[in-house]
Formats: sequence, structure tokens, C-alpha cells
Amino acid sequence: MSNRYSISSFRNEVIMSENDTNNIDTNNLELASINSRIKAFIIDDLLITFVVAIMLWDQIANVSDDFGAMLLMLNQYAIPVMVLKFLYQSFFVWYYGATLGKMAAKIRVIDYYSFGRVSFVNALIRSFGRLVSEMFFYIGFIIGFFTQGRQTFHDKIGRTLVINA
Repeated sequence: MSNRYSISSFRNEVIMSENDTNNIDTNNLELASINSRIKAFIIDDLLITFVVAIMLWDQIANVSDDFGAMLLMLNQYAIPVMVLKFLYQSFFVWYYGATLGKMAAKIRVIDYYSFGRVSFVNALIRSFGRLVSEMFFYIGFIIGFFTQGRQTFHDKIGRTLVINA
């Protein structure tokens, strides 16, 4: 069985918008592989971790001797880190169609119905769903292994597909 899964294999289930000017040639679309998506996820999370480590470096250095104090300090920044992830994912998916990790993995996010650019609202919804998936043991990501179109929880609620760029 081939690892390639084309959009045309389930295109008949998608209601195409004839008024959308962002439509792209659906005959050449190919769903991103799970490996590409994992690669993008790792790159994005390492990038966020690096940014947070730089922002909090002085505070981390001050409590580096006491593991308990470090955990307490990191816990108080959990909400700001989630906001940073939310803004990063939302902006990049909406504006560029891909985060930096997705760009490196040569994949991008498109609208499920029009196969075009993701709207700002759908990018926000997708980003929120991604955070929810992360908070609940990544179950929302695991769904992508078993759904048609390899859609994760955040892809489903954000009405998106991830394809090769």
C-alpha cells in the first residue's frame, strides 16, 4: 500500500465553493505524510521552547539549583506560553499557510472546502483546537492516524487539511 494519499480520493465528499477565488488545482494536491507532520511539530515546539528559554533565561538561572523552585517558576508561565503558541500557530497558518516547522517540512495548511487559503477565524479555531489536543495527552493528534484526510482534531474543527507544499 502506498504512503501517498491524494486529495482526489475523497474530493467527492467535499463541497466545493464555486465563488472562491483562492481555489487551486486539486489534481496536484497530496496530503502531507504523518512523518512530515511530526517533523513540523517537533521543529515548531523546539522553536517555541527556544524563544521561551531566552525570555526566561535570567529567572531559570536564578533557580537552577532548586528543581522544585524551577517547576514552580515554569508553572507560573504556562498560560503565557500557551498564548504564545496560540498566536504563533494562528498567525503563521493564516498569513503564510504554514508555520516555520511546516515550511521546513515542506507542507502547508489549506481550507477543507475551498482548497484555498485558511481564513483568519479558521486559523484561530485550529490553533485553539491544537492547544486543547496538547492539554489532553495529544489525543487530538492521534485521531489523525485514523481519519480520512489524516485530519487531527484541530484540523477537523478548523476545517483544514495539511498537504505537501
